[in-house]
Amino acid sequence: MQNHDNTNNIDTWTIVKLLSWSTSYFESHKIDSPRSTSEILLSHALGLKRIDLYLRFDQPLAANELSLFKQFLKRRIENEPVAYITGKKGFWSHEFHVSKDTLIPRPDTECIVEEVIEYIGRIKNEKQKILELGTGTGAIILSIAADCKGDFYASDLSKGALDIAKKNANELGINVNFFEGSWFEPFEGESFLNSFDVIISNPPYIPTGDINGLAPEINKFEPLSALDGGDDGLDDLKHIIDKAPLYLKKKGQLYLEMGFDQGDALKEYATQKKCFSDISVIKDFGGNPRVTSMTLS
Repeated sequence: MQNHDNTNNIDTWTIVKLLSWSTSYFESHKIDSPRSTSEILLSHALGLKRIDLYLRFDQPLAANELSLFKQFLKRRIENEPVAYITGKKGFWSHEFHVSKDTLIPRPDTECIVEEVIEYIGRIKNEKQKILELGTGTGAIILSIAADCKGDFYASDLSKGALDIAKKNANELGINVNFFEGSWFEPFEGESFLNSFDVIISNPPYIPTGDINGLAPEINKFEPLSALDGGDDGLDDLKHIIDKAPLYLKKKGQLYLEMGFDQGDALKEYATQKKCFSDISVIKDFGGNPRVTSMTLS
C-alpha cells in the first residue's frame, strides 16, 4: 500500500479503492480467491456485512480501520487462513467461531451432516441419542441438532476446542452435552454402554508423512493433533471402529469422515470385525469418497 499515490491522504482510501488494490495485491501473492478474500477481510475490519461494502463503496476509511485492514492483509499473505483472521467460518446453515485450537470446518464435511439428518428423518418412532467424537468447533453436531430432535453428546481432547464448541452452542441456543477426553474415554461408565443411536466422527486421517506436503495454510496453522492419523492415516479411524460396538445400540449407525482414498481399507477393516453390516462409502458434494457409514448388526 505504501507505493500507492496519495497514501498520506487517508481520505483517498475509500472502500472501493481498497477492494481493488487489495485484490491485485492478493493476486500478485498467488492468494486463492483474491476478490472474495479482500471483501471478507475488509468487511471484518469495518464491522460490516459484505453487501454493505457495495452500499458504502465511496466511504473513506479512518486511520485505525486502515491500520487494522493492513494487519489482516499481512497475516493472509503469510498464509494464515481467513477463518483464523476473522475468527469465524460458515458451515451448513450457520456461522461458527473458530480458533487455533480447532480445525476450520470445510464444505467437504457437510455431506456427513446431510446423511445424518436424512437418517434421523427416517426414524419416526423415538428421539435419537447422538454422539460426536472429536467435535472441534462443534459444527457437525450443532448443525444436526439445529435440524433434528434428539439428545446430543460430544467429546474432544482439547479444552480449547471445547470452549469454542460451547460458545457456538450458546450463541445458537442449542443444547449439547460436552465432555473433555479422548474419543470414548468420557463415556466409559455403564450408563453409556450400547446407548447411542448414531455415532459420528471426523478424526485425524492424514498420514504422518503427508503432513509437510499440505498447503501452508493447513500445516502451519491448523492443530496437527487434529490432522495426523499415524503412518497410514487410519489409526484413529480404526480405534473408533474397534470401540463403537460397545457404545452403539443394536442397529445403530456409525459415520466416519475419511480421506478420499481410504474407503476400501476402512470397509475391509470394518468387515473383518464381523459386527457391522451395510458398510458403504458416501461421496461429498465434490464427488469424492468422504464418509464410511456402517450399521451395528
